[in-house]
Amino acid sequence: MEFETLIYQRRDQIAYVTLNRPERLNALNARLAADLLAAARLIEGDAEIRAVLLGAAGRAFCSGADLMSEDLSSDRSLGEVVGASLRDNLNPMIHAWYHLAMPVVVAVNGVAAGAGMSLALIGDVVVAAESASFVQLFAPKVGLMPDLGSTFYLPRIVGSARAKGLALLGEPLSAPQAERWGLIWASVPDAALAERAEALVRRFATGPTQAFKRIKRVFNEEPAATLAEQLTLEARLQVELAESRDFAEGVLAFRGKRPPRFSGA
Repeated sequence: MEFETLIYQRRDQIAYVTLNRPERLNALNARLAADLLAAARLIEGDAEIRAVLLGAAGRAFCSGADLMSEDLSSDRSLGEVVGASLRDNLNPMIHAWYHLAMPVVVAVNGVAAGAGMSLALIGDVVVAAESASFVQLFAPKVGLMPDLGSTFYLPRIVGSARAKGLALLGEPLSAPQAERWGLIWASVPDAALAERAEALVRRFATGPTQAFKRIKRVFNEEPAATLAEQLTLEARLQVELAESRDFAEGVLAFRGKRPPRFSGA
């Protein structure tokens, strides 16, 4: 499948998705949002894919919404245009990526700003180059509030005080600081970003796929109200995994004192 604003490749049961609007610092417009949604649906419909790597071409991961885009040129009010964009394009795209069953690694180079920061945070494991930065540009730059899930992710990841500070002040957060805050998994030297991201996604692609799916489900679904409810959910999913071939292989490998060879089934 060909995409106008993405590079999509499938190799060794891994989907590689690369934002490809480098001349606009991979700013999000309607076409890129539509391509990302189509890519997520393509991945979800491919039973052979066991892991995903999302990255970006050029010197930035994503500079946010493309305010120079013709998408904003309309006879409708700006509020109507923005509302339709969120409802029809951007929010469905974020929802589709967040709920992918397989692990998603995101490699962040350069800036991840505004909506681009929200896009980066859909990853299950996010690694960033040391020169990268994360910034909530909405309020101080254009008089808007964070969207595409940032108000959902940030308080849960870094706490309410830091989340509100990021949103209200719009100050850049360096990749090393983002790692210290627990916003991302790791900050790595710029030259090592591609290698580190590749190693992670290949580790997921050869790991216990059924376990990964259920780990994502139990973390991404709305948290249970009580410990008892969470224990019930864990028990149900664990029983499903105990019936998998990967668990049987894990037991055999443990008893045989050898590395497991997971098939993903």
